[in-house]
Formats: sequence, C-alpha cells, structure tokens
Amino acid sequence: MNDLSLTILPEQPDDGPAIEKLYERTFGPGRFTRTAYRLREKMVHRRDLSFTARIGTLLVGSVRLTPIKIGDVPAMLLGPLTVEPPFREHGIGRSLIEATNKAATAAGVKLVLLVGDEPYYSTFGFRRVPRGRVTLPGPVDPDRILVAELVPGAFEGVKGRTSPDYQASPAA
Repeated sequence: MNDLSLTILPEQPDDGPAIEKLYERTFGPGRFTRTAYRLREKMVHRRDLSFTARIGTLLVGSVRLTPIKIGDVPAMLLGPLTVEPPFREHGIGRSLIEATNKAATAAGVKLVLLVGDEPYYSTFGFRRVPRGRVTLPGPVDPDRILVAELVPGAFEGVKGRTSPDYQASPAA
C-alpha cells in the first residue's frame, strides 16, 4: 500500500451506513437487480466473517459472507466485495478476501460461492463451477459462478439450486 496505512477489521454494527454508501458509489442502483443480491436481500450476513478496509478512519473497502445452501449443502456467498475506485490496484481487495477466507475456514465453513471474474478470483482458490451444476435464482452468466473449497473435496458431489440458509443466518 506504499505509505498508506491499511487496516482490515471485522465489520462492526455501526459500519452498515458507510458500507451502504460505498455500495451506492461503486455499484449504483443496478445492484438491486443482480442475481446475487436476490440471495442476500432478505438475509443477514455473518458480520463475524465480513470485513472492512480502512485507511486511517476512511472506509475504503468491504467484503461480506452470507449463509446459503447449494441444494442441501451449507455454504457462504461472498459479496459484495468492493473497494473505492481511487484505492483499487493497491491489494485492498486481496487483503479483504484473505481475511474473510481465513475467518470462514476457522469457523468451519467448507464452501464459498460467488459470481465474479475467474481471472481475479482464481488467485484465491476459486474455480468455475461446471455448467448446470449450480443454479441461482435469476439470470447469471454460468461462466461467472465460482466456488472455493475451504476444505479440500468439499464440493465433490454438491449440486443444485442456491437458496438463502435462514437457519445459519444470525438474527437481525
């Protein structure tokens, strides 16, 4: 990060409004129509597995994990991952993903799913899901459905429709 002091911390309850403003700036109103948002919209993300990035007191990035199921198998949905545009290309996204994957592994999470760019996310162990193996509740480019096994072999035999995992979601 050059001479910028980056701090990665677990998301706190009072971070919510600043994170929502960050989403507005980086994703715009179109974010509400995205398929991944449909999975998250009535769910509470796991704050203990979600992180913020700050430079000084300025919030510059965020990543969240939300409980889902793939068929009957528990998993987490990664996202949104966002970094303020002027602070991109400094490894902040990498730091956020590394923090959330480490926390998820420690919490016993076995699978993390996301919709994103394989060239970027493959460096974190995500790989493309074979077409038709996992479906989401809305239109999505099947080549952008990615999964990471936090436990080797955890994706073996897993297939089906993704849905919110209300039993694994913390209380609002």
